Amino acid sequence: MALYGEAVTKTYKTFLATYRPAGGLIRVVLVREDDGWVAFFCTDPEATAAQVLGAVADRAAVEQDYHDVKEVHGAGQQQVRHYWANVAAFHLNLWAHTLVELWAWRRSPGRLRDRSDSPWDDPGRRPSHADRCKALKREGLREGIRGAGRRRPLTRKIRTLFRGLLKLIA
Repeated sequence: MALYGEAVTKTYKTFLATYRPAGGLIRVVLVREDDGWVAFFCTDPEATAAQVLGAVADRAAVEQDYHDVKEVHGAGQQQVRHYWANVAAFHLNLWAHTLVELWAWRRSPGRLRDRSDSPWDDPGRRPSHADRCKALKREGLREGIRGAGRRRPLTRKIRTLFRGLLKLIA
């Protein structure tokens, strides 16, 4: 089956059970992981184990996006008092998240991640949303600095200072 965009092999057991809070008949899927068995259930008893695990993987992606919107973009931290101002602030956070992802869509992972300040981190790990935001900031600042350099050539000292500033900001 394909989970998270990759073909994987899973050992699982599946059976039907009755669970009154979920409305009666459910599909239970037990999956063997390295640290033991993990249980999932679905209210559609006709669902296959692959469909249940695919839905779990999709749900995990939604949860990760929600986490990124809250942690990276600060959704929920706005200090607004009116209901519709809260709705608008949340929408702006969602748009910011979406636009960063669109900007990074066709860029290589190597251009998006900068692990130079964290040598303990796995350099092959996929770029996070925070990595994509930082890459966008870096590119925007670089373009601004290049634009300033087109008007008048920048000295080596100023370029070195700009690189240091760039590391601090993004």
